[in-house]
Amino acid sequence: MAVLFSFKTDRFDVTKETPNEFNAFAGEELLKWLRTELAKHQYASTEPDTEDWGWYIDVTGPNASYLVGATTEVEYKPSEKEGAPLSYDVTAEAVLDWTVQVHKHRTLVHKLFGKNKMAADDALCSILERTLKGEPSLQEVSVERSAV
Repeated sequence: MAVLFSFKTDRFDVTKETPNEFNAFAGEELLKWLRTELAKHQYASTEPDTEDWGWYIDVTGPNASYLVGATTEVEYKPSEKEGAPLSYDVTAEAVLDWTVQVHKHRTLVHKLFGKNKMAADDALCSILERTLKGEPSLQEVSVERSAV
């Protein structure tokens, strides 16, 4: 089970991000901000990295570890020269639809015996929900707790 957070915002300037080499998904700036917010609550996390569905960080807290992913879909600018670096075709002030997904890491033994599942009141998800809903520049924040 995963927990999904969705919202709209122009807070993150994806034009300053490293383009995702797999697909036109941004998320690096959002995850950098979340790393800082999570560190205030004693959660350590890796630097953002790319995946074919967006960007992710690994997060470790007092009692569990997680994969936290972030994505918003944008287009790449048409390349004027062959071999030119990728860049996103969007304005710095664009209001984008964002998704943050949280997956709790579980060992094979945990999965086999149904242990260490994501709880409805999971500490990291509660912190993320308060952080996202408390940020005035984020609009229409919603939470889906039983995503597959």
